[in-house]
Amino acid sequence: MSDQIIGLHHWFDSPPGRYLLAWEQARFDEAVADIFGYHSLQLGMPLLDSLRANRMPHQWLALGQEGVTGVAGHGAAPLRGEVDPAQAPLRAIHLLAEPVALPFPESSLDLIVLPHTLELSIDPHAALREVERVLVPEGRVVISGLNPISLWGLRQARARLYQRMGKGTLYLPDVGEFIGYRRLRDWLRLLSFEVESAQFGCYRPAVRSTQWLDRFGFMDPLGERWWPIFGAAYFMVAVKRVHGMRLLEPAWRSHRQRAAAAVPIANRAHAAAAVPQGPHMPVGTAHGPAGTKADFTPRRDRIKNTSRKSV
Repeated sequence: MSDQIIGLHHWFDSPPGRYLLAWEQARFDEAVADIFGYHSLQLGMPLLDSLRANRMPHQWLALGQEGVTGVAGHGAAPLRGEVDPAQAPLRAIHLLAEPVALPFPESSLDLIVLPHTLELSIDPHAALREVERVLVPEGRVVISGLNPISLWGLRQARARLYQRMGKGTLYLPDVGEFIGYRRLRDWLRLLSFEVESAQFGCYRPAVRSTQWLDRFGFMDPLGERWWPIFGAAYFMVAVKRVHGMRLLEPAWRSHRQRAAAAVPIANRAHAAAAVPQGPHMPVGTAHGPAGTKADFTPRRDRIKNTSRKSV
């Protein structure tokens, strides 16, 4: 494992490695700039300062023992602060921790960044489960990795085939099996993560010189439009979702609400019986309960009739 990490660090010093680091650094700066919280952690890859655009007060860089061996073999001095990924100086390491056993309590981190961490992990499944354990609800994990379904992945597969026949060299570092985007998305869904965003990049062919990489620079905008899922690298942001629950109380505690009794309107039935309906009833009069006539003439007309009688 330490030889693989040393090989990965040396590969990032090559022209295609610097090209990939520059693209990933821009994606990390955009993704973590608006993620708020208190505690953030970067696991692995000290060549990449993935938290430099984040504003959380507590930020840590953690490496495993193999990672420290790889950093020592790289030969760069530790450095703290904003860095240029093309120059790739190292930053200060805050703690030694394996991705499969993080020294943090449950639900204590707001952001975890995994730049090529799963590819170098002994057990990527256990590493993702550990990330899910230490993240708070609605916390975010940012992951970058190499896409096996790309021009770079095809050249790597062809180089492996040639190596079996005793010739050829690998184009990408020998870090074992690359984890595809769809496969990683299924793992995250099983752990109740929701993929918030995903991007692909680095569409230039698998060449080794800076001159040829610059010549094929026109393929980046074309690849984003016409073959977006075939980029050499992928980048995704996932959110930890925790579903709420509703406690069911015992049946003897739940009381059925009684329907409210209808409030009767006074004298409604009596008034309905007192006003008979029929064709012989004169307009404006009705018989009361004692045989008296009830006058339904409007009050204004009654005042006029009274004044006429008085005259």
